[in-house]
Amino acid sequence: MRGKQHNRSSITFSAAFVLLTIGCFNELANAQNPELQQKVTELKQAAAMNKQELAQYTWVEQVTISIKGEQKKQEHFQVRLGPDGKPQKTSLDTPEPAESRGRHGRLKEHVVAKKKEEYKDYADQIKDLIQQYVPPDKDLLQRASQQGNIMIGPKGTPGQYRLVITNYLKQGDTMTLVVDKEQKALTSVSIGSYLNEPKDAVNVSVQFASIAGGPNHVSTETINGVSKQLTINVQNSNYQKF
Repeated sequence: MRGKQHNRSSITFSAAFVLLTIGCFNELANAQNPELQQKVTELKQAAAMNKQELAQYTWVEQVTISIKGEQKKQEHFQVRLGPDGKPQKTSLDTPEPAESRGRHGRLKEHVVAKKKEEYKDYADQIKDLIQQYVPPDKDLLQRASQQGNIMIGPKGTPGQYRLVITNYLKQGDTMTLVVDKEQKALTSVSIGSYLNEPKDAVNVSVQFASIAGGPNHVSTETINGVSKQLTINVQNSNYQKF
């Protein structure tokens, strides 16, 4: 019995030692890669400056929600960044008028409304999650770098480079940043994350554009909530300085 316990303790200790060694190796390898360190530093600085510049603008956001490929809702907002750096939105849509229905109509309406509320909650959770990824946060980038969770990805389009990040916000998530070398600005981001559990997968594709003489911004964003087959398409336009 003691022999078994001793073996179990040895296995547990060995596993912990291996994990610690891997973590230290990753951090050491990261620290010894000056090219990677330079790219991460440049990206952090560019992200911080871009966020400050973007705070001087307001823009129009169109949000289209589809379920199983069928469009269910489209909304329009006037957006600007608040003092906390988070988007503040004002609806541009006219409220839908309430319709008078009979008893059976009200029952059906109640069922439909309940289903809509369920999907709305799900969509809101997804949007709140993705706001923590886009745009990338300089402090989270620094943490990922210190933990050895950033690597230079395979070469793609000339004039661009890729940074592949794991465990950025959640254990097991992935985020790939495509950066313009000359402008030191994001051109696209792809994310694989989840809500409460990995089975609640959320996949995101983001494209960036630049305002003439101004900051970089999210141009289009496609968010897929896999479990409920819900898709959120976001388009940003009409950027105006105030």
